[in-house]
Amino acid sequence: MDPEDLDADPIVQLQRWLGDAIDAGLPHPTAMALATAGADGKPSARHVLLKGLDDRGLEWHTNYESRKGRDLAANPYATVVFPWFGMWRQATASGPVTKVSAEDSDAYFDSRDRGSQISAWASPQSEVVPDRAWLEQRVAELERRFDGKPVPRPPHWGGYRLWPETIDFWYSQPDRLHDRFRYERTTEGWMVTRLAP
Repeated sequence: MDPEDLDADPIVQLQRWLGDAIDAGLPHPTAMALATAGADGKPSARHVLLKGLDDRGLEWHTNYESRKGRDLAANPYATVVFPWFGMWRQATASGPVTKVSAEDSDAYFDSRDRGSQISAWASPQSEVVPDRAWLEQRVAELERRFDGKPVPRPPHWGGYRLWPETIDFWYSQPDRLHDRFRYERTTEGWMVTRLAP
């Protein structure tokens, strides 16, 4: 991979690689590992699904009261990694994170299937629960509560957007002499450099 193979805009390049992963039929091509750290500096990581990718950044939705939500409230900075290993590729983006607007969160929540909407209300994400039966009982209670009515977005649930300061692209090569390129946001635009593997 050479610099001329890459788009000058890393968002466009990331959209291309995401499209390649979708077209190749990779499992969960929008899954990305999200790494955060809380006020205590201890890191944590989990996978979330990308729900938006444009000039505003990378978007996902979750429970604001989850561990990742608490981390981002204390330290609003994160890194995401797309593990497209089936194509021998990986992309990483890092930057500050903000909540998306209530309108954007509502729009995405309304697009989810009803079961996922109910689960957003039922699950106290990242909290200890007694057993699965307890969760299933919560779901049943909420299904009765919202029977015949639209399910509104819970106040503790919504979207985040990462505004990338850096985006790295990694492409596997023989003998582990991989190709790596980093885009870094500057006042003049994006600067691209090659990194050693």
